[in-house]
Amino acid sequence: MIPYGRQDITQADIDAVIAVLRSDFLTQGPQVPQFEAAVTAYCGARHGVAVNSATSALHIACLALDLGAGDWLWTTPISFTASANCGLYCGAQVDFVDIDPRTYNLCPDALERKLVQAEAAGRLPKVVVAVHLCGQPCDMARIQALSQRYGFRIIEDASHAIGGRYHGKPIGNCEYSDITVFSFHPVKIVTTAEGGMAVTNNDGLASRMALLRSHGITRDAAQMTHAPDGPWYYQQIDLGFNYRMTEMQAVLGISQLTRIDEYVSRRHALAARYGELLAGLPLILPWQHPDTYSGLHLYVIRLQDTAPVNRHDTFIRLREAGIGVNVHYIPIHTQPYYAKFGFQPEDFPQAMRYYESAISLPMYPTLAPDLQTAVVGAIKKALQP
Repeated sequence: MIPYGRQDITQADIDAVIAVLRSDFLTQGPQVPQFEAAVTAYCGARHGVAVNSATSALHIACLALDLGAGDWLWTTPISFTASANCGLYCGAQVDFVDIDPRTYNLCPDALERKLVQAEAAGRLPKVVVAVHLCGQPCDMARIQALSQRYGFRIIEDASHAIGGRYHGKPIGNCEYSDITVFSFHPVKIVTTAEGGMAVTNNDGLASRMALLRSHGITRDAAQMTHAPDGPWYYQQIDLGFNYRMTEMQAVLGISQLTRIDEYVSRRHALAARYGELLAGLPLILPWQHPDTYSGLHLYVIRLQDTAPVNRHDTFIRLREAGIGVNVHYIPIHTQPYYAKFGFQPEDFPQAMRYYESAISLPMYPTLAPDLQTAVVGAIKKALQP
């Protein structure tokens, strides 16, 4: 089976992890701060808070922005459920904004229309989570302009997008958002096995997220309610969580990050070759906005209405041929947990059209040319009536 994604672990990665295993610190040592510094230096943000998953990063980002009961979080229906769940974790209500039919990201036109209606109804969102699907950034300048008009805060869910650029600048510099979240799951651009990070330029948000990631406990006397009883003393000053990243994960991330540009460049070469090999088939190939440089976590094709075989049968045929295709994603609003809030599939028609035709092809830096050729050959065969 040729997978849709997989990690690339080198001997240098292995050696780095082994060295940490033989060191004095397996957790709460020097590697996590070094990884945070490496990521923020790469993307141009002031602060990074490393955690055990991007889901955890989304959660503490929402909490740091004071999202809570009575508030609304809006996001795209085409994402992993964590992009919406983070709002529910905080006691907020969640709604969705339909996608742009070309980029598959949250549509700024749909967002503006929904904001006009929400303002009239007194139900404006407190937070909008803009998901950079497949690695291509959203229209962040437009979303930021709307945030300034309507007063919401912005989280960029860049779980797919580290290594990409928007208007020539690295994704994660937070020029257009309050907080950006990265994922380091094994199929992402770089990996820490499991892990995530929230980056921001705001000192207060960074301090709050760092506190929340470790039980809400501080050893900083300046944050305490009174002078410490002694050098052993700590205080819990907030209700936090154990979302810490381990030293082994962090050092793996440090090692992986040295190859990030190589990885993204290789993904672009694979995408260009897919474009050449798939030309002329009844498919909609990914469109890249000229102002963006995608991290290209995913390569999603869509079957045209004229395709002689439907998406379901094409998918089954590809799996039977040993091609580990996938679908990213099932629209969140159709999940049973969200349907109970009253959402109907037809509420977001562009998301449903996308879902009914989308297939994610294998896309990872070590995908060999002969395997990519085999993927394309299987697609051509699967599309035969």
